[in-house]
Amino acid sequence: MKKEDYYNIDIRNGIATIWMDQKGEKINKISPDVIGLFDEVFTELQENEQVKAIILISRKKDFIAGADIESFTKVTKRGDFEPVTRRGHAILNKLQASEKPVVAAIHGNCLGAGLEIALACHARIASDDKSTKLALPEIKLGLLPGGGGTQRLPRLIGLQKALDMMLTGKNIFSIPALKMGLVDKVVHVSALHNAATRLAEELLAKPLTRDRYHIDFKAGAGALQEKLTTIALEKTPFSNIVFKEARKSVDKMTQGNYPAPYKIIECVEIGWNQGMKAGLDAEAVKFEELILSPVSRQLIHIFFNMTEKKKNPYSVAPKKVQNMTVLGAGFMGAGIAEVSMQDNIRVLLKDINQDMINSAYKTIYDDLSKRVKKKAMTEIELQQTMGLLSGTLDYKDISNADIVIEAVFEDISLKQRVVKDVEAVISEDCIFASNTSALPIKEIARASQRPELVIGMHYFSPVPKMPLLEIIKTEQTAEWVLSTCYDVGVRQGKTVIVVNDGPGFYTTRILAPLMNEAQLMLDEGGDILQIDNEMNKFGFPVGPITLADEVGIDVGAHIMSGDLMKAIVAERNMQISTTLLQLAKAGYKGRKNKKGFYKYDEKGRKVKGQVDPEIYSFYGGNNRKKFDIDDIRMRCAMAMINEAALCLQEGIIENPTDGDVGAIFGLGFPPFLGGPFRYMDTLTVSGTLDILERLRDRFGSRFEPAQIIRDYAAERKKFYP
Repeated sequence: MKKEDYYNIDIRNGIATIWMDQKGEKINKISPDVIGLFDEVFTELQENEQVKAIILISRKKDFIAGADIESFTKVTKRGDFEPVTRRGHAILNKLQASEKPVVAAIHGNCLGAGLEIALACHARIASDDKSTKLALPEIKLGLLPGGGGTQRLPRLIGLQKALDMMLTGKNIFSIPALKMGLVDKVVHVSALHNAATRLAEELLAKPLTRDRYHIDFKAGAGALQEKLTTIALEKTPFSNIVFKEARKSVDKMTQGNYPAPYKIIECVEIGWNQGMKAGLDAEAVKFEELILSPVSRQLIHIFFNMTEKKKNPYSVAPKKVQNMTVLGAGFMGAGIAEVSMQDNIRVLLKDINQDMINSAYKTIYDDLSKRVKKKAMTEIELQQTMGLLSGTLDYKDISNADIVIEAVFEDISLKQRVVKDVEAVISEDCIFASNTSALPIKEIARASQRPELVIGMHYFSPVPKMPLLEIIKTEQTAEWVLSTCYDVGVRQGKTVIVVNDGPGFYTTRILAPLMNEAQLMLDEGGDILQIDNEMNKFGFPVGPITLADEVGIDVGAHIMSGDLMKAIVAERNMQISTTLLQLAKAGYKGRKNKKGFYKYDEKGRKVKGQVDPEIYSFYGGNNRKKFDIDDIRMRCAMAMINEAALCLQEGIIENPTDGDVGAIFGLGFPPFLGGPFRYMDTLTVSGTLDILERLRDRFGSRFEPAQIIRDYAAERKKFYP
């Protein structure tokens, strides 16, 4: 790469501005080639006697969005990347040691290697725009910050805050970044370059002094105590407490399935106790180890899949949705409205109860207020966003909707009636989308005069937090409708998959056998805590019993007695547990009514390690037995995986990627395993077949392997190239 393909230099009054603008890319990225360019430009400017100070700034909407992830996939053996890391360290060390001050002027995303470059500069100034975010998100790829981040960040903002940033990969907005000392100044984006110039001039006169250990004795007693504690915990031997607690937290969060957080802690600890050189040496070695790890490989695959899913795959242009009606102002309806408003879609909430509309309005307002508190949104932006929301009790008010999304109770007759009521007032090109988790879309569309405009949009609860949108099409669905709904999903910030219609679609269908298997184990005398704990250790964020409480036992019972399970039983003579139905009839609904598998306090919080005192009476009594660990894990996991293979075989999903994305982002399938199909490739398809056949021989025909698994095993094929 030539230097003019990445940046140009403007020198005025002794201050050189490096304007980054990578040709052919929407964002500036750091690759091994670019690292060399930075060495070249900084050397050139150091040797230029006319240059007294340097500003690093971007012409794009982002500063630097991170490393070129594609370059990591080319690393195949030890020694392939460690020299690149060490070269990057040497360049940034030289930058940090420069006698000419360097200011990073940050607008937009400043992530990963981009932030590590900024950390090596002598000062950082950021725009106050909500698009400006700073983060070291490498952990999300199973990696660690490899450009000196594990060393410079703790020295700048402190041990505890730095570990929190690196172990979560979370975004830090401008104002919080200023408060924690991550940046030195915050200005309006229009003044960014001028302010960076003034800061560079100030640095020429006098270097910045930062004192994290400064004590303000005028602060309140609480703030003073917190400051003194922080200072103490950064001094040896007390800093060992910080590292010990960090490892405990990681153990709890990852169950030991992810190596990256442990290696991050190791690098920070080595550098903190033995000096920066030792820390950088550790960072270079461990970064390459992680690149070569199977966990990182899987997480990088997921990253590429997410990136690809942001592109609308349909050739027909989407209709621009400006007005949306959401039917049902309950928890799901409010969530759908909230994520839609954040991309300037006007939302009308229609309900039969004004109190429900008022409650939804408050829920959305409270959620957005949290963003204001985090400085991710201004008060003015909050009011502007809330101005997009309105409510009504009358169908006639929805006539100008571009799309109607219903989020009413899961009852086919109700949804069909809603279709007719809606079509009486909407325009002929208005899309009708059903937020159903299992009811066949073609049955809902039977009530429609325009079935080609009826589609499924299955959101996951809570909508503002869950990343997946599962779009369900029928044979009649128009392509422009698919394109439009896909576009809406991307605008809502969702990762979108499109599946074909069928009982349970994809996500609910593959979840049901897993949940059923957990119930069957309880019927057999299994222990609630053991089943949940083992599936946590396998890598699911919550165990299947906890999930039943969270989703709602009544909802689970509805699914287990609905068309999905009837179809599975009819086709495969599958053994189904009926105990959930009995629990629902007895008034058990889970966390929402504080009566579920677990014990809940008066605020609805689960009491750790305690099950409901009466729950085992539905499962044969309190005399429980411990199951073999592998049996618990394989029975639950393989029930889901085999069903996923059947969905591919039957054309419910059109490719393994959609299957993996849906399972990970919708159901919490362990990301480090890559999804059901990549996991089968890891086990080998013949190995998967062997496991299923052993389970079938021991536990029955519900584990009969999908024919596609048999075919792939016989042909020694993989689901991915």
